[in-house]
Amino acid sequence: MNDQFIKQMFNDLKKRKNINENKSYTAHLLNNPELLGKKIGEESSELIIDFIKKNKKGAISESADLIYHLLVLWVSIGIDPHDVWEELSNRKLRSGFEEKKSRSLKNEQKL
Repeated sequence: MNDQFIKQMFNDLKKRKNINENKSYTAHLLNNPELLGKKIGEESSELIIDFIKKNKKGAISESADLIYHLLVLWVSIGIDPHDVWEELSNRKLRSGFEEKKSRSLKNEQKL
């Protein structure tokens, strides 16, 4: 599997946007942003619990759930996976500490 799999899954989810939400869980999530947000929080929490417990099988399952819901969020607000890959690519040349520091400086400037 590679990024093509993510792109294909993203495109498949985009197609479900116009399906009756009674027939498509994805369409239901897309029409209920609060539910989608809750699901992302739930899946994140479950992944953290499995990580802490060193439950590899659970972490794999919860990671898949989280990625699915994250892709639905991207569809919902019009984020293309390429935009995320580009952001990650831009960060690749900086240390994580530098990147976090630059974000906090940007947030301070907004205030």
